[in-house]
Amino acid sequence: MLRRTGVAIVALLALPALAPPPQLTGEDWPQFRGPERTGRSSEIGLFENWDAGTPLQERWRVPLGPGYSGISIVDGHAVTLFGTDGGEYLGAFDTSDGARLWQLRLGDLFRDGMGDGPRSTPLIETGRVYALSTAGRLVAADLETGRPLWQVDLVDTYGARQPTWGFAVSPVMVDGQLLIEAGGRSAGVVALDPENGTELWRALGDPPGYSTPIEAEVHGQRQVIFFTAHRAVALAPEDGTELWSYPWRTSYDVNAASPIFIAPDQVLIASGYDVGGSLLRIPATGSDEQVERVWHSDGLKNVYSSSVVVDGYIYGFDNGTLVSHELATGERMWRQRGFQVGSLIFADGHLVVLGERGTLALVRATPGGYQEIARQAVFDSKTWTPPSLSRHTLYVRDEHELVALELSSSD
Repeated sequence: MLRRTGVAIVALLALPALAPPPQLTGEDWPQFRGPERTGRSSEIGLFENWDAGTPLQERWRVPLGPGYSGISIVDGHAVTLFGTDGGEYLGAFDTSDGARLWQLRLGDLFRDGMGDGPRSTPLIETGRVYALSTAGRLVAADLETGRPLWQVDLVDTYGARQPTWGFAVSPVMVDGQLLIEAGGRSAGVVALDPENGTELWRALGDPPGYSTPIEAEVHGQRQVIFFTAHRAVALAPEDGTELWSYPWRTSYDVNAASPIFIAPDQVLIASGYDVGGSLLRIPATGSDEQVERVWHSDGLKNVYSSSVVVDGYIYGFDNGTLVSHELATGERMWRQRGFQVGSLIFADGHLVVLGERGTLALVRATPGGYQEIARQAVFDSKTWTPPSLSRHTLYVRDEHELVALELSSSD
């Protein structure tokens, strides 16, 4: 008996070890427009299995309420804002199977003829989630449990003016400070301590737009570039000192697309409502020079979706038409209809385009012409939220569902 047992043990040891389940490699997508807020992913090896004859496979699809909040992904948590049961909620979903991990009510559901529900995208940073409701309630919560940690009501605290279509800007973290465009008459922008929500500094008095700010270093000066209801304006992150501004008025104050910084000293801003886009050159701080408009194009009307810049070319939406423009001159390279007012991100040499009615397409990022690799219908309703991409998985949503789509299993 002992000999048989020993033989069995030896035989088991001789068998090849069972391999652990494959772990998806790549990067988190912790905030609006991804790791660097540029709409770009650095992951590679993504699209070998997606072509005209092979649609992406769904990992999961779960019910979700109305809203246009983006999906932020960190440590197995897909976090977004949505409406349900007459309220607005911050919620986390398990990236492996879509199970709802927790949800936190932020207030009453925002209702509007253009669409109900929250617009802002949560920020995930060091185990915490920071989120803004359409009514201006800024909340910090624990990522694992959803337990609320602190909150600041921008309207009550700063006299903020709620935009026509609700607060849509997303919070950002810069140098350990939580920055938010509050829209108060004496506090257009505020910096808060992320530990407890205490104010660190305030600046401007601009009414709020709908655009999330970006960071840049220009002529050795670090700055945060905001696109408020009335202008593009840069602030010093340490104390909110205004560094430069450029007036920009759009109907209904809808400056919604994020600015795009182009090193060493340029920024691209664009709006819809027949305004278009401009490339600006930023002067050195303290110089006598003014912000210079390098070019303006009427054919780059970003209604709400931000463009991406890749290898010297712009890819984005001119109202309901997907376009490519040369960055240096603003000259249009190509245009493609059929997506209506969609959104897009860039990854692994391609544009991932999500049309307004739920059509998802893979398009080669080239100025030589529109080159579509694959497309498939994911939804059949209004889809105004840009895709998020984390660890070889694409996350998309409409006003009813949240979907995770498999790209490839590893790098």
